[in-house]
Amino acid sequence: MAKIISLVNQKGGVGKTTTSINLAAALGRLNKKVLLIDMDPQSNATTGLGLNSNDFDNDIYELITNQCDISKAIIKTKFQNLSIIPSTINLAGVDVEFVKKMLTDKSFKQNFQLKNQLEKVKENFDYIIIDCQPSLGLGTMNALVASDSVIIPVQCEFYALEGITQLLTTIITIQNSMNANLRIEGVLLTMLDGRTNIGLEVIEEIRKYFGDKVFNTIIPRLVRLVEAPSHGKPINEYDPTSRATEAYANLAKEVISRDGN
Repeated sequence: MAKIISLVNQKGGVGKTTTSINLAAALGRLNKKVLLIDMDPQSNATTGLGLNSNDFDNDIYELITNQCDISKAIIKTKFQNLSIIPSTINLAGVDVEFVKKMLTDKSFKQNFQLKNQLEKVKENFDYIIIDCQPSLGLGTMNALVASDSVIIPVQCEFYALEGITQLLTTIITIQNSMNANLRIEGVLLTMLDGRTNIGLEVIEEIRKYFGDKVFNTIIPRLVRLVEAPSHGKPINEYDPTSRATEAYANLAKEVISRDGN
C-alpha cells in the first residue's frame, strides 16, 4: 500500500517541483514503485520529465473532475519505476468547476476528489509523491486530504519561514476535520549556497524551530539541478555524478528509513 506524500509550501521558488521530480526518481532507483502527481497548473513536474500535452489524453484536471478514471491518467515514464499523472493549464479552472458542481450536487465533497481516485491504485505503488502549487487552494487541499504526510521544502535564504505559520495552521485544520492521520514527514532545507553565512543561519533557525523533523539531507544550489528539467530528465539521469544526485539519493533513503524500512 503506497505512502502518499505531498510537497507543500505556498511560498514559491523553494524547490517543491525540483524535489518532487528528483525524490520520485531517486526512490525509483531504490526499486520503489513511484507515482508522481503534478497538481500545479504550471505543469513543471510534467515538462521536467520530458512530457508535453501532446503526449497524453488525460490529465489531473480530468481525473479530479471525474471525466476519466485514474487508470487512464497514469503514464509510465522512461525512468526506472516512475509513473506520472500529468498536469496542464486546465487545472487552473478546477476551483470554478468545483463551485459549479457544489451548486448542483449537495453531496459533492470538493476536497476528497483526489483521495477517492487514489484509493483505486494505492496498492500498485510504494510511494505517491504530489507536487502542489504554491498556494493553499483546492488543488493543495485535495492533496493534503489524500496524503499520509507532508514534506515542507524551505529555502536556505532570508524570509525562509515566511508563510510557514499559515501552512501549519492549514495542516492542523485538515487534521481536525478531514484527515486525522496527516502528519509532517519532514522539513527539507533547499538551495543552500555554502558561500554565504545567511544559509547557515537559516539552517540553525529551522532546526531550532522544527527539531528532529528537519531532514539531515540538505539540497545544494547547483546549476546542473536547474538545467536538468529543460532536458526533461531528473538529475540522476542528467548528471549521475552531481552532488545533487547524491543529495536526492540520500533524501530518498531518509524517507524510506522513516518508514522503518
